[in-house]
Amino acid sequence: MSYDVEKPDEEWRAQLSPSEYAVLRQAGTEPAFVGEYTDTKTQGVYSCRACGAELFTSGEKFESHCGWPSFFDPKDTDAVELIADTSHGMVRTEVRCARCGSHLGHVFEGEGYATPTDQRYCINSISLRLTADEG
Repeated sequence: MSYDVEKPDEEWRAQLSPSEYAVLRQAGTEPAFVGEYTDTKTQGVYSCRACGAELFTSGEKFESHCGWPSFFDPKDTDAVELIADTSHGMVRTEVRCARCGSHLGHVFEGEGYATPTDQRYCINSISLRLTADEG
């Protein structure tokens, strides 16, 4: 698949820290409960740390107590792409940035959370950058 933002691997490695690169470009997962945005209540927009595309807002963020930031929907339906993921002996749906293809996390459905969509976008904090609302 081609993306609006494509860079050679060397550029991604130069732009991102080793931890950011491992998650965003190699589909890694940061440890639970250590991410910068897991428990934040700051109002604003969450963008892709790799390319800056706006992905989620604080209005869609909810407390799932799973160890990673959780959202019930992306900011716009075309902000993310969903890809079948059968790695690690599991069947999951990977969430990637639709602009640069960076790995963000996974989405789960039907877990019974009291949200409008009954979906949980479980996103690595290290994949995001929060821009707080002004005011």
